[in-house]
Amino acid sequence: MSNTSQEYDSIIKICTDIFTKKMKDYGSAWRILRTSSLTDQIFIKAKRIRSIEEKGVSKIDEGIRSEFIAIVNYCIMALIQLELGESENIELESEECLTLYNKHFYASKSLMESKNHDYDEAWREMRLSSLTDLILMKLLRTKQIEDNDGKTLISEGIGANYADILNYAVFALIKIEEEVK
Repeated sequence: MSNTSQEYDSIIKICTDIFTKKMKDYGSAWRILRTSSLTDQIFIKAKRIRSIEEKGVSKIDEGIRSEFIAIVNYCIMALIQLELGESENIELESEECLTLYNKHFYASKSLMESKNHDYDEAWREMRLSSLTDLILMKLLRTKQIEDNDGKTLISEGIGANYADILNYAVFALIKIEEEVK
């Protein structure tokens, strides 16, 4: 599993770099979004990935790699929003934002390591398209929970779904990086 851990860290660096640069460009404007809006943003990205997978071609000069990175970053934004709650003050200092970003990324990594141990790295034998489908299923579950005002009878909550989606996207990115090598 140490290889997976190192590969995960490599993906964290890629996603963090993009997140940090976008924070410099846009600040914390994303804090205006409700978590349901972030769910929809992630959904749009996952639907585009599935569309490209099914059609085998993209008319926009951006492949699925950038969309999986966006999914990771939107998931972390959503986890931060869940933690901080909605607020009139959307300003978040870069340093504080990055601290929260890393906190949620490493919490998701810890979750991945536990699940990866129990599932014996089954994701490595999965198709990329299956990871996309799992992300879409988790998003539909999240939307249902949001439509139920966050209440569940037996299921994990919204945050757990975001963490799972984030980890599926990281697995997809690891697979994509392996193909490039």
